[in-house]
Amino acid sequence: MTTTHSLVPQTPALRLPVAQIRNVFHPGDVERKLTRLQDTGSQREHEGLRTVYERMLERGPERFQVKPSGVPDMAGLYEQLPNFTEVLDDVRRHVALAQDSSDGLEVTPMLLLGAPGIGKTHFARHLAELLGTGMNLVPMSSMTAGWLLSGSSSQWKGARPGKVFEALVEGEYANPVIVVDEIDKAAGDAQYDPLGALYSLLEHDTAQAFTDEFAEVAIDASQVIWITTANDERGIPAPIMNRMNVFQVPSPTPEQARAIARNLYRGIRADHDWGRLLEPEPEPDVLDVLAQMPPREMRRALMTGFGNARLHQRSVVEVADLPAGAARKGRIGFLQ
Repeated sequence: MTTTHSLVPQTPALRLPVAQIRNVFHPGDVERKLTRLQDTGSQREHEGLRTVYERMLERGPERFQVKPSGVPDMAGLYEQLPNFTEVLDDVRRHVALAQDSSDGLEVTPMLLLGAPGIGKTHFARHLAELLGTGMNLVPMSSMTAGWLLSGSSSQWKGARPGKVFEALVEGEYANPVIVVDEIDKAAGDAQYDPLGALYSLLEHDTAQAFTDEFAEVAIDASQVIWITTANDERGIPAPIMNRMNVFQVPSPTPEQARAIARNLYRGIRADHDWGRLLEPEPEPDVLDVLAQMPPREMRRALMTGFGNARLHQRSVVEVADLPAGAARKGRIGFLQ
């Protein structure tokens, strides 16, 4: 059940004057679980689980389900992320569908395929900022246990809820952005499929009653905005692929790479007070060098360049200020 609420956080780029309130769980379910837990005794054994139930009741089930008040002006994003045009077009379509109606914003789960370092995770962060619900990152390459998404049984030592449960119960929103990063690197074994939870989470109907294995209380995860990233689709099961819109993100062209580098320079400079001590635009030869790098490396190179320029009390970043060897890096994976 949803109701209208007007006192919501304001995001300048989107102006969110109205949001709906959505219940992400039923308090009665939690109360019954808590009562049953107390009746069984063994308080120390179930202390973690009891704490989770009490926290759920303390916070309550209501979360903001926000959406832009109109189709936002995304010109800045198209400029910052020129190789993500197709993905941005898809986002605009979903936002347009939610306008002039009581429906919440629903975005079909998306898979971003592309070479390492071309900005897939960077795009996800920008999308979360655009939609105003924040981002939760789940790095599959660093998973040490398959229960990161779905939680682990309270019967196990050190058990805890999963990332989906935490995002909805501890967060402020019913429709947070959850990024499953490098989904193709999830390491499963015969006993546990680390992607198993996604089979139900990526389906709208089954996600409405997603059950975390730790809390064992149904959670409405149907409004979560899912973004997954991968370098190679061959490591992703076909049933998972079939639940998502798949976008092959190209590497930037040389012209796009220069535009990305210029925007990064401007953005970093504008975000720091020390930026006023530096020239508002980068030198052309600096852009030439930065354009040889994947977007992931550009920011690190620029921070080094800014620091070296200030060490020499200059307002201009020169090629010599960039990391050693930067000018000799090849354009591996970039479009020519």
